[in-house]
Amino acid sequence: MHVTAEDSESFPLRRSVAASAMGNATEWFDYGVYAATATYLTDAFFPGELGTLGTMLGFAVSFVLRPLGGMVWGPLGDRIGRKAVLATTILLMAAATGAIGLLPTHAQIGVLAPILLITLRVVQGFSTGGEYGGAATYLAECASDKKRGFLGSFLEFGTLAGFVGGSATVLACQLAIGSDAMHDWGWRIPFLLAVPLGLIGWYLRSALDESPVFSEVAEEKRPPGGLRELVTTYRRELLTMAGLVVALNVVNYTLLTYQPTYLQKTIGMGESDATAMMLIGQLVMMLVLPFFGRLSDRVGRRPLWLFSLVGLAVLAIPMYWLMGQGTAWAIVGFVVLGLLYVPQLSTISSTFPAIFPTHVRYAGFALAYNVSTAAFGGTAPLVNEAAIESTGWSLFPAAYMVGASLIGFVAWCFLRETAGTSLRGTEVPDAGDDAPTLVPAGAAIAP
Repeated sequence: MHVTAEDSESFPLRRSVAASAMGNATEWFDYGVYAATATYLTDAFFPGELGTLGTMLGFAVSFVLRPLGGMVWGPLGDRIGRKAVLATTILLMAAATGAIGLLPTHAQIGVLAPILLITLRVVQGFSTGGEYGGAATYLAECASDKKRGFLGSFLEFGTLAGFVGGSATVLACQLAIGSDAMHDWGWRIPFLLAVPLGLIGWYLRSALDESPVFSEVAEEKRPPGGLRELVTTYRRELLTMAGLVVALNVVNYTLLTYQPTYLQKTIGMGESDATAMMLIGQLVMMLVLPFFGRLSDRVGRRPLWLFSLVGLAVLAIPMYWLMGQGTAWAIVGFVVLGLLYVPQLSTISSTFPAIFPTHVRYAGFALAYNVSTAAFGGTAPLVNEAAIESTGWSLFPAAYMVGASLIGFVAWCFLRETAGTSLRGTEVPDAGDDAPTLVPAGAAIAP
């Protein structure tokens, strides 16, 4: 059976976008809540002088099993389909997040409390290993070739909606019950809210049809897939994506996850002020995501990534210095860096799935993304905190972002332009001569 472009346009895209974004929102609701409640979690689970490092370790350790999750869920999604895996991973994520809100504290059961917290973070990481790559792959395969950037940007809208929702929930609790109650028991409320979010996402995903691109390939004789095929035949694609993910996620987890801790400990900003500042910056980023997604359909993915990587490399340190000059300047610095980061964020689900052919797309995305994220993304808050503690240099997070952006630039040099090209079949997508006219001649590198 051949699925035409017209058939793709008739696919219920709104439902597909909503179901994909809902899982992403659930995943990032957890990260947003964890980041915004870091000081409360430190008191509850990691009392002592190195408490903040313990909390950051609890964040980083959730990434340890993400590569393993990718190795399990990715090939499974390429073999049995995207839909079944996505419905399973969202349930695991929601259950692990909700269970954190029920944990006894260190004062109640001693060292077992942080052990249980870290165990749940590992479960969350394992499920996330198949969540994001699957959602991006599914959405990219459902969208039309000419609108993949615009529609894909709504997956990242879900990312920030989850993060903003987590931060807003914590802020609302802070304002409603006060700091003392938040330290005692109020921090549990945001985690428990992840359960109904996950159930809604599971319901939406269970009602989906399978991706038309996957269905087409599944009915035809196709090349072998799996991890061995990936690492032997698609090394360039794996390394290109891994390098881009270093830049993407060091900035992401430094700017969105570590930032509340940085603002409170290093700059001395109050809890509610830091949460409110993060909320403002993330809302601005959400508003411009679809614009950059649509722009990438017109000018290509490569120009937007280049603009973002160069902008962050040049302005990260000046903007972090500006954040230290007061609350108003902190908002300006955060918004500037957020807007420079959005061209990457808005094009993840249109750029990364298109790096691989259909029969290894889910596995390739999951493996490259999660290995790189585990090594450089999830560890970013821990690295930043440890570096500031040992050196006293408050601008280290900005320098870390600069280094990651330079690694991303090297990977960008090997990125093929795929805007407007089809994702069907078992060949590596490449727009070639059909790349958007504003992309410089020769920008797409031949296989």
